[in-house]
Amino acid sequence: MNNATAKRVETEFDAVLALGAKKRLAYMFETVQEFKQVWILNDEHGCVMLSNEDDDCVPVWPSREFAQSWATGEWQDCEPKAIPVKDWLSRWTPGLEQDDLLIAVFPTDQDDGTILFPDEFDSQLRVPKKRF
Repeated sequence: MNNATAKRVETEFDAVLALGAKKRLAYMFETVQEFKQVWILNDEHGCVMLSNEDDDCVPVWPSREFAQSWATGEWQDCEPKAIPVKDWLSRWTPGLEQDDLLIAVFPTDQDDGTILFPDEFDSQLRVPKKRF
């Protein structure tokens, strides 16, 4: 990758991070539908969890790079992990529902992202990709 390409990628990355939660949510589902993966952060105890008011959430991101960028401070030892969409739908959705957990979609340093119930996230993953 040359310097111009690297700078363009960095600028796109920063531009996506600067989007509001609603636009990042749309970006998340477009990217997940394209690459068929949901990204989480793991540490030695398993999946990273967030507390949002009275609820516990599993944070998710559209790519390794976005997940890794969030792994700072107390999360610096966490590693991004890709979950194939088919595994997410068959195992994660039922497991999260059973454990009464929510999903924090694409959190950033600036906000917690969009908080969804597992069935809401699941239904968005199943929406057919738009063709133009």
